[in-house]
This record gives sequence, structure tokens and C-alpha cells, in this order.
Amino acid sequence: MAVVFGGRSSEHGVSCVTAGEVIRAIDPERYEVVPIGISPEGRWVLESASPDRYAINGGSLPMVDGVRAEVALAGSGSSELVVHEPGEVPRTLGEVDVALPLLHGPWGEDGTIQGLFEMAGVRYVGAGVLASAVGMDKHYMKVVFAAAGLPMLPHAVIRQREWDDDPAAVRETVASMGYPVFVKPARAGSSIGISRVSDSGELDRAIKTAQEHDPKVLVEAAAIGAREIECGVLQSLEGGRPLTSVPGEIVLDPASGHTWYDFEAKYIDGGGRADVPADIPEDVAARIRDAAARAFEAVGCEGLARVDFFYFPDGRLVVNEINTMPGFTPTSGFPMMWAASGMDYPRLVDHLLQLALRRGTGLR
Repeated sequence: MAVVFGGRSSEHGVSCVTAGEVIRAIDPERYEVVPIGISPEGRWVLESASPDRYAINGGSLPMVDGVRAEVALAGSGSSELVVHEPGEVPRTLGEVDVALPLLHGPWGEDGTIQGLFEMAGVRYVGAGVLASAVGMDKHYMKVVFAAAGLPMLPHAVIRQREWDDDPAAVRETVASMGYPVFVKPARAGSSIGISRVSDSGELDRAIKTAQEHDPKVLVEAAAIGAREIECGVLQSLEGGRPLTSVPGEIVLDPASGHTWYDFEAKYIDGGGRADVPADIPEDVAARIRDAAARAFEAVGCEGLARVDFFYFPDGRLVVNEINTMPGFTPTSGFPMMWAASGMDYPRLVDHLLQLALRRGTGLR
């Protein structure tokens, strides 16, 4: 099996951390792991199989340096891996039975690598091409959620042309939503490029920051007073309705100085944590699990997903987003919620691999 990680997106380092923990959890008696790293420049290389290679070191995230032997699929319609060592004849590693793409963000989580695997006839873990693309693009994700009748916060999409042609009209649209708002790259994750905007004077800079990651920007009303609740979803091995985990809650440490769950709070300084299970009424947990399964099916998801919610004091519940390749370290919310639901980390990884091995490529 091929574990694919790294990639060209701004979430490269997060992907490497995820890969290290997944490799650590895979049973070597059942699966032979071939670690394939994708450098920030897009080179595919045969990486180290040591999980310790991908640990966070002194606050710095690991990365694929791209100087190792290049590796590639033999060609369209072929699932053979070929290794190219400098100055040596290319050698074949053998057929890939299943690929586990642990890529976060564009050029991996967005349907691109899923399309490559489909073309090569390689079975893979997780959502297909369309569901991955919809889940990555917060604009179209919300279009699909609206069609499915799922409640959401007020939001607006800002395309580069609209901002260039008439920034005053964009500012007016955002002001009509009321401040504060969150300004986000439409196709990014891990809170990278996101700004909390308190007033109109901060808007232009926030849009510019988001555009550094994506020319399409999403502006969303802030969920004032709401709690951040998330729920894990898994495709069942037996088919039928998706499985849902007990919900968890994202909680910020008041002493951390963070006002929202940004990148540093998630991965660097421990300013936030996931409380699992969330301390919420049973009927609210049931509503969240039902809505998570509906969101999963609305985008046509497969394998796994994490669905994030805002839960307001008046009982109102809105869907924030779906993540088709959620953070997957043992301390990430998704594995923690499944552990609390009776499925530990190694069993969770095995469940996903078994799903992929039972699923073919192509239309389904």
C-alpha cells in the first residue's frame, strides 16, 4: 500500500505529521507500506518509513525535501510503482493494492490526486473526485448544503474579478452581513489565510491575506456566542447509512491569548483542545449526528469526513463545513471522537483501508 503525503499546498507540514502517525498505526504484519512524499515543488519521492521522521520539532513542521529517489506510477491504467535513482536503471516496486492519500488542501484533497488514481485504476481511501472537490471548495460546499436543507451562517463569495472591478460594492456586501466576520480562502484548510475582521478598516488587508492562498475568497458572519462542535463520519463496511461518532467540542485555553481556533492554536502552541465527548444534551448530540450524516451524503462522500458545527445558546445549530481528509494524528479531533465511540486509532486506519480494498475505481 502507498501512503501519499506532503503536497504543494500550504498544509504540506500538517500532512507530513498526519502521515507519520498513520504509518505508526499500520499493522506491518498485514500491510506493506510504501511512503511516497510529494515535495512543495511537486516532486514524488520515495520517503522514509520511520514515523519519527515526521514529528513536529521545536514548533517547526516536517516537510518532504524532494531530494530522494523519484517514484511514479508506471503510466495511465497501470498501478505499478517505478523508482528512478539518479544514474541507475529504473526499478519496479510492484503493484499498488491501495493508496492512502493523506494530503490536505489543494492539489490533493480537492479531487486532483483522486482523479489520478481513478485513471490509473488504483483503489484509494476516502472521497472520490467530485466529493473531494466540493468538500475543498467552501463556496460550492455551501451551495450543496443549501440544496440539502442544511442550515448555515450568512456568507458571501468574493472572486478576484469582483474585487478588482468594484471593491466598494464588495465592502458594502460584507457590511450588510454585520461585523465581525471571518475572511477565508475558499479552497484551503487548517485555518491558513483566515482572518477575523472586527470592522471595515480591517477588511481590505484580510481579503489580501486570503488571496495569497486562493483568488476566490469566502466571507462568513461570525458565530457570536456559539460553541464549536464537530462530529466524525465513517462509511460502513456493511453499506447503508453512514456511521457517526460521539461529538466533540473545540475549546480555547483562555490563557493562550487566542480569540479563535487559528493555525497556531491547532498545531503549534496547544492553545486549543478537543473535549471528547462534548458536554451537550443527548438530544443535541443526536441532532448533530443526524446532520453530519446528511452532510456526508449530500456531497456524495465516501470513506471518512469530519463535519463541523456551531451550536448557539438558544439551541440553534448550523453547519460550518465538511472536511473530507480531517486531521488524523492521535490527538486530532477525528480519531479522538472515534476512540470515544469504541474504535481506537489502529482499528480506525484498518477500517478505512478495508473500505478502499472493497471498493473499485470508476463509476459507482
